[in-house]
Amino acid sequence: MRPRLPLQRTQFLDISAAAMARFRARGAATAIGVINALPFADQTFDLVCSFDIVEHVDDDETALAELSRVCAPGGTLLLSVPLHEAAWTAFDDFVGHRRRYEPQDLANKLRRHGFDIERSAVFGMQPKSSRLVALGMRHLRHHRQRAMWWYNHVFMPIGLRMQKKLRWQPGLIDDPRVDTALMVCRKQAEPPSGVRFTYRGSES
Repeated sequence: MRPRLPLQRTQFLDISAAAMARFRARGAATAIGVINALPFADQTFDLVCSFDIVEHVDDDETALAELSRVCAPGGTLLLSVPLHEAAWTAFDDFVGHRRRYEPQDLANKLRRHGFDIERSAVFGMQPKSSRLVALGMRHLRHHRQRAMWWYNHVFMPIGLRMQKKLRWQPGLIDDPRVDTALMVCRKQAEPPSGVRFTYRGSES
């Protein structure tokens, strides 16, 4: 379900020093930081991946501007986000989502930041059963350590084995039954006509 990237040829960034220490121990290049101020030079990467991040930050415009800044013209952005405000559940509140995206609004927002959505697929492993979600959240609140052990050692491995392969379709999925999507976006060679991007310390 999730793309695999080679540890030795990928730059990883996370807000968690503990997570980056584990990557670094395996020989990966790591950095500690936040998406709103990426510690990389302009147009550094041909491939940029952002999974389950932009929906968690208050200022997603700056986050997308930073992803655009570090992505080279013609490069690829792999982006996953939750869709449809009507699909909001207590799970969104629990995990700290700031928003869900309406498909057309998301496509317009990405275009303003220089990205075109080439294709997308259904993504994510949230159970369809609201009762199962509620049960999981209750255990996370009251028995966090035990709940995380069961999630990491039992439910996640089973879920990955049962997960269907990604089925790509052109453009962005606009189906109210799909609450999370993974998108392959292409960075435009030039900014859209009449649009100026302002980044940290420079304009282009």
